[in-house]
Amino acid sequence: MIAFLGVAVLVIVAPGPDFALTLRNTVRGGGASTALGVASGQLVWVLATAAGVAALLAAWHPAFVALRIVGAAYLIWLGVATLRSRGAHKPRFRRGSPYRQGLLSNLANPKMPVFFLSLLPQFGASFLALTLHGLVFAGLTLGWLLLVARGASLLLVPRVRRIVDVVTGVVLIAFGAQLATERR
Repeated sequence: MIAFLGVAVLVIVAPGPDFALTLRNTVRGGGASTALGVASGQLVWVLATAAGVAALLAAWHPAFVALRIVGAAYLIWLGVATLRSRGAHKPRFRRGSPYRQGLLSNLANPKMPVFFLSLLPQFGASFLALTLHGLVFAGLTLGWLLLVARGASLLLVPRVRRIVDVVTGVVLIAFGAQLATERR
């Protein structure tokens, strides 16, 4: 378990799309909800991995490519929307929107099933072992992103908010472009 925790923490704290989205939504008032959405998406991938569904998805090339294109388009859409509304004083979230964005961002990321397929089986083979390790991973992710959201809430000064919106908008577009152009 110590080896798993070491690997998990290193992967979780490395900035990626979920981190950027959480940061973006924190300055808009929805960081904690986004973190919950991301963790919920991870739980879906954990169960899909433990049940063998993620392996089928990763093996079926057309489905994997479709997921990659949807994920890339969603990240680019979020980035463009961020750039268009940078620094807006009133966030335009509909009820549940930050949660939904975190959930969809994670579920539409084709790297998640590949990641869980390569990580979890190294630490257990049974459904229970895979699920428990995945629950720990999702819990650690949630804790990290909530910490990020708490720290980033200090960035609510309008000038800082505009800068964060521009940076995270560009980062989300870059992640989406990278996802759209990478080869499996």
